[in-house]
Amino acid sequence: MIQLGNDICGNQEAAQSREWLETNGLGGFAASTVIGLNTRRYHGLLTAATRPPVGRLVLLSKLEETLVLGDQPFDLSVNQYPGAVHPQGYRYLRQFRLDPFPVFTYEVEGVEIEKSVFIVHGENTTVVEYALRSKGGLPDPCRLEIRPLIAFRDYHSTTHRNEGLNGHVESQPGLAGITPYGGLPTLYFGHNASGLDATGDWFLNFEYAVERERGLDFQEDLYSPFRLTFDLAADRNNAVVIASTEPRTADLAPAFRAAELARRKAIADSAPVQDDFVRTLAVAAEQYIVAREDQKTVIAGYPWFADWGRDTMIAFPGLTLVTGRFDVARQVLTAFARHVDRGMLPNRFPDAGEAPEYNTVDATLWFFEAARAYLAYTGDAAFLRDELYPVLADIVDWHVRGTRHGIHMTEDGLLASSEPGVQLTWMDAKIADWVVTPRHGKAVEIQALWYNALRVMEDLAAQFERPADRKRFAAMAVKARRSFNQQFWNEEAGCLYDVVDGANRDASIRPNQVFAVSLPHSMLPREKARRILEVAERDLLTPVGLRSLAPGDPRYRPHYEGDPFSRDSAYHQGTVWPWLMGPFVTAWIKSFGSNRATREKIEQWLVGFRAHLEEACLGQVSEIFDADPPHRPRGCFAQAWSVAELLRATVEDVAAARSDCRLEVLAAPARESLPALPARGLPGSAPEFCR
Repeated sequence: MIQLGNDICGNQEAAQSREWLETNGLGGFAASTVIGLNTRRYHGLLTAATRPPVGRLVLLSKLEETLVLGDQPFDLSVNQYPGAVHPQGYRYLRQFRLDPFPVFTYEVEGVEIEKSVFIVHGENTTVVEYALRSKGGLPDPCRLEIRPLIAFRDYHSTTHRNEGLNGHVESQPGLAGITPYGGLPTLYFGHNASGLDATGDWFLNFEYAVERERGLDFQEDLYSPFRLTFDLAADRNNAVVIASTEPRTADLAPAFRAAELARRKAIADSAPVQDDFVRTLAVAAEQYIVAREDQKTVIAGYPWFADWGRDTMIAFPGLTLVTGRFDVARQVLTAFARHVDRGMLPNRFPDAGEAPEYNTVDATLWFFEAARAYLAYTGDAAFLRDELYPVLADIVDWHVRGTRHGIHMTEDGLLASSEPGVQLTWMDAKIADWVVTPRHGKAVEIQALWYNALRVMEDLAAQFERPADRKRFAAMAVKARRSFNQQFWNEEAGCLYDVVDGANRDASIRPNQVFAVSLPHSMLPREKARRILEVAERDLLTPVGLRSLAPGDPRYRPHYEGDPFSRDSAYHQGTVWPWLMGPFVTAWIKSFGSNRATREKIEQWLVGFRAHLEEACLGQVSEIFDADPPHRPRGCFAQAWSVAELLRATVEDVAAARSDCRLEVLAAPARESLPALPARGLPGSAPEFCR
């Protein structure tokens, strides 16, 4: 449970920087601030995924709530209008807690009203309940009046007053429905109100502060189709509103609540390590796993990302394997294997359902690591042999002969990629035709991933009794390792070049070189691995992750803020990425050992994340942070790979949960003499390190 008192809830500035998130396993969600002030166009009580996990529409923006005691109305809502905040219901908010879903406790004239919000798993359904408590008798009348405010628009947009809206409300006892625009779903409201006034009206000029900061459209008009009145003194029941794309009545609320409490308790109880930090991350991890057709996929981040190939593969071990969701893991691998084309994994499935986009060099290579980790955790060799090995082998063949965007293996055994105007690595910011960090040629992490992929294939070929394949992949890996060590070591800086392109060597100090140490199959001896990590610790490490560029670089940008141009040009030019802490921790323990001093050092590195769980989106980890202190959280307020990599590293490395056999980097081992990966490997194990 995360709990905030009146010191925060009663302070508008402090409260509106803290957000909550509810998700439904379909890609839909509900989110707002802890005082109910919507500061983003993405905030709302029901954003429905009409084509899971995409087709997301903000249907219900919020509920305007007024408590009437005697003849005195008290507004509990909070809205930002031009030049004014009205009403200021946060003044009555005594407490907010995540327990396990959002619970708001208001106190008005000695009357306490507790509001809870949760979204139903597997449905586009949000349940809002109000419970009234009083130490003495309730005044008469004691009413709660609620006005829904609907948007009915794509979640990337805003809506404005228009004559095309159909405000007709279909109403029967306990259920009302409205279909404001043709072709969009009906929004149903199940309720136990004593009265419904179907007089509709527009509420104008809401302002969203975060969108204004981001240089985007920040004003919106919302429509209220009716007003519900609950006679709390007479009924002595909880007031219930269920907003759904299905006709759900208020009497279903107790069953919905019980099911959600049980489901979420099971997730928390099954956390791999019974530690508050791990439990919180395990619960958060579940929110990114969503449906795509008959399989599962991963939402890259809330509130605006859908499922991305790169993010899915990087987040895969933390979201599915560390948490023991092996059935989900298999479905994710199956779903993406279906979409491999010309040896490439899709990087993005567009929101509008168009064809997937194949514009990444690294997502496909992370697929090999995901497959390796799946086998190590599950021992499901039959699945890899029958379903994935042919796909993986075909991917290697495509990379050898060349595929899209100039992606191909060069004569030295390394992997190059380049196409003007196309961003191919994870540092993928692009403004119009300007690729901010093009990294054309041979990027350092791509070589690390390529080598890792070849060694994975060597092991699989051995296990599946394909000696010719094994020999081929081993030879390719040896050649790549030799070329890599010849071309990428920067002795002057004591680390690796970021990109090698012919005679050009990019000496930028970036975190990408950490993957040459952290991945299970590494090309580097221990001495060089340690030097790389010491440089990263000195120049890139912050309390909330690694910077994407060292501060001494003239391109370094200390803050991620302003309009889209300003933000995108800073995205990978210093901005801190918390997901990078995962590979950094793994690499550090591999290189320096898992002794007590190392663990205590890493625990100190993670202190900032423990605090972060209560400062932005509660119980979640943000996408990015400013490069300079105080490292303000930015970007998506909840990011899959941020959560996943922190969870994986904490469980596998810090808690040493993977095995008694800890990783230890050996100096340039004779890799080809090692035996094949056993049918059931250690979770996260690597032949170089543990055999």
